[in-house]
This record gives sequence, C-alpha cells and structure tokens, in this order.
Amino acid sequence: MLNNRIGVVLVTALAPSVWGTTYVVTTELLPPGRPLLAAVLRALPAGLLLVALTRRLPTGDWWWRALVLGTLNIGAFLALLFIAAYRLPGGVAATVGAIQPLVAAGLSAGLLGERLSARTAVAGLAGVAGVSLLVLRANAALDTIGVLAALGGTVVMATGVVLSKRWRSSAPVLATTGWQLVAGGLVLVPLLFLVEGLPPAGLSPANLTGYAYLGLIGAAVAYALWFRGIRLLPATQVSFLGLLSPVVATVIGWLVLHQPLTPAQLAGALLVLGALIAAIPRTTRQPVPAPVRKPVCPAAC
Repeated sequence: MLNNRIGVVLVTALAPSVWGTTYVVTTELLPPGRPLLAAVLRALPAGLLLVALTRRLPTGDWWWRALVLGTLNIGAFLALLFIAAYRLPGGVAATVGAIQPLVAAGLSAGLLGERLSARTAVAGLAGVAGVSLLVLRANAALDTIGVLAALGGTVVMATGVVLSKRWRSSAPVLATTGWQLVAGGLVLVPLLFLVEGLPPAGLSPANLTGYAYLGLIGAAVAYALWFRGIRLLPATQVSFLGLLSPVVATVIGWLVLHQPLTPAQLAGALLVLGALIAAIPRTTRQPVPAPVRKPVCPAAC
C-alpha cells in the first residue's frame, strides 16, 4: 500500500515538472508575444485528441461540470496567468502562485472535510518562502492589476483542484481530462481573437515543434497525470506538488539557458523540497482495532 502511494505521488509530480519546462520551450521555440495562441493550441487540440481516443462525451451534470472545471483549471487560469505575466516580473507572479497549497488547504477543509493541520500551514508558508528565494528579485516591481490577476489565477486553480476532487466521475481519467481541455480551450478562443487577433500566417518548424510539445506532453499527458493524482490523493497534497514547477524551471534555466544559480536559489529549492516532504507524509495512520475479549465462562459451565 505504501509503495503504491509513493508511486502515485511520484507519477503525479511529473505533471508540474513538465509544466516547469514551459518557460524554456516558450522562449526558445515559440513566436514572441503570442501567449494566448500558445494556450489555445496547448489545450484545444490535446482535448479533442483525448476525446477522440476515448470516444466518451459527458453525460448529465458532467456537461456543465466539465465546463466549470475546464474554465477553472485551464481557461480562466491561463488567462489570468497571461495578465499577471505581462504586468509583473516572473518572480512576483510565481511567488504569489506559491500560496496555492494554502488556498487549496482552506477550500479542502470547507468543501471536502479535510483537516487543516498546523503542519500543512507551516509547510505552505515554507513553500512560499522557498519559491520566493528561487525566483524573486530585490528590484521586482509590483502592479496592482498584475498582483490581483496572479491572486485570481491562484484561487481559480486551487478551486479547480478541490472541485475536481469533490466531483467524482465514473468516466476514465483520459476522457474527463479531454472534456476539460476542450472546455478550457474554447473559453480562451474569443479572448485570443480579441487580444491577439488572427494567428500568424507562417509558422517555422521550431514553432510547430514547440506547440506540439506543449499540446501532447504539456497538456494531454501532464493534465491526465495531474487529474489522476487528484482522484487518488488528497487535494491539498496535489496542490503542494505544484511547487515543483518553479524548481524545475530554475534548473532548466541553469542547464539549458546557462542562467546563474545562486546560493539563495539552492536554499530555496531545498526549502521547497522540505515543504513537499512535510506536506506529503510517507505513512498514513490506520485505526488500531480494539482487542477481542473472550467471554469469561463461569466455573459451573
């Protein structure tokens, strides 16, 4: 049982680790200044592919539930992330996003009945501190709209994680992942044309490679692993795994882009990993069965 649980945690952790490569793929392979195009091409084709592979459509309440979850987990989240990225330094946006485990813990206590422990709260604060050491710069400027957008993105993503746990579907996880990707992509399409206009006429092989990676690996595979983890693990623990994204992004920046890695960033990475270990205990306490008492036989029996 313990080995199975550790395996689920490690497989789920692959999703935010993959998302940590998004920055280098975007900067090195995609055309500049088209984040909403990247979001749509990341979500919609991947969702249609999963729906085609599973041949399952939503039924009953899952038509509107898929729309709500797709909007929260993908559509609204990516739109708010886009606003925050344009109005804030990346370090500020990532630090604000690091409060997501604490938001998810509070929502889980109210909607799922999960206990909000002091250990979870301390681990959440340690995660925020670790991410800030990783990515926050002393000269980072704040913008009210940008900060509100980053906070909004954090809240909608945490809400999406908790509602994904609360609303259980009997459909395969690939099918429910496809529904959400399609819904989130469709929500973003009007915003794409309103803000960025028509896609560019010509895309280079590098652009196509980047979009293919973000769609197949960054969306179809990563979101399927993420939603599988939500089914099998407590929602708060899954949210803590999201802290791996800035860690992986920092390491990839050092390895691929030759960005310097400071002692403060190393300390931040260790602090994040410590928060993850504290938030995801290796064992789960099982109730101890009461001893079975044999009936006392009277001497006359």
